[in-house]
Amino acid sequence: MFLAEQLVGIKTRKQLVELAKEIGVDVKKPLKRAKYEEELLLLQTELALLTEYIAKKKLRVAVLFEGRDAAGKGGSIKRFVEHLNPNASGVVALSKPTEIEKGQWYFQRYIEVLPNPGQIKFFDRSWYNRAVVEPVMGFCNDKQYEIFMRQVTNFEHMLYEDGITVIKFWFDITREEQQKRFDARRGNPLKEWKFSPVDLKGQELWDHFTDYKEAMFLETHTSFSPWVIVDTNNKEEARLESLRYVLSRFKYPGKGKTKVSLKFDPNVVFKYYRKNEKFDL
Repeated sequence: MFLAEQLVGIKTRKQLVELAKEIGVDVKKPLKRAKYEEELLLLQTELALLTEYIAKKKLRVAVLFEGRDAAGKGGSIKRFVEHLNPNASGVVALSKPTEIEKGQWYFQRYIEVLPNPGQIKFFDRSWYNRAVVEPVMGFCNDKQYEIFMRQVTNFEHMLYEDGITVIKFWFDITREEQQKRFDARRGNPLKEWKFSPVDLKGQELWDHFTDYKEAMFLETHTSFSPWVIVDTNNKEEARLESLRYVLSRFKYPGKGKTKVSLKFDPNVVFKYYRKNEKFDL
């Protein structure tokens, strides 16, 4: 701990680090956190500039966040929208379909929440529920799954032709990391609400999820709507790099004015066809 008199005259981070070394205080963790918060704010500023451009040009952007339970989708979305104009952005997190919706064309309720002109929307799970979660958990039958897999690329091609930009993220974590996050949720009364009966099956059905996930990538990764993998167990890194990727997809007035790096790490964020390739930086 620092004493008040020791902090007198300390004006820069460098001076603080030097003082910490002198008195034997480990500041690596708080400094790392401070750097993350600083970088996050700058990237959020860039995203606000992008959102202004989207609103002005009447663009339509849908960013899909998919991944296993506890992969960090919700936390990342929270950081994306934290400082955005709510009139030009929004979060889509559809609940269990009603009886009426169950009788509709599967994509119908998603069409109703697609971004309007001038909007960017962030989907906390999407129509791809039917590609992985539903068949694994028995929430759809084989015929429904097969119909979805036949139709989804045509559906996304129609969105592409109509001018809607769709970015499809898959947040990837290891089995061990998922278990660690589940344990943290169960031991924290502030996070316990996130834990559901479906989560209990996450570890038990891990390999089953993997099979359907790989089938989804194989069948639905296209040139007009590719899958983008965010491959890291570090939540902060996942948030920063996914933000960078979205920003990299657009040209907008004032881009780069914050001086923050807008180049995403290709070893963390990469398209599906590069899944097994790593790059030396």
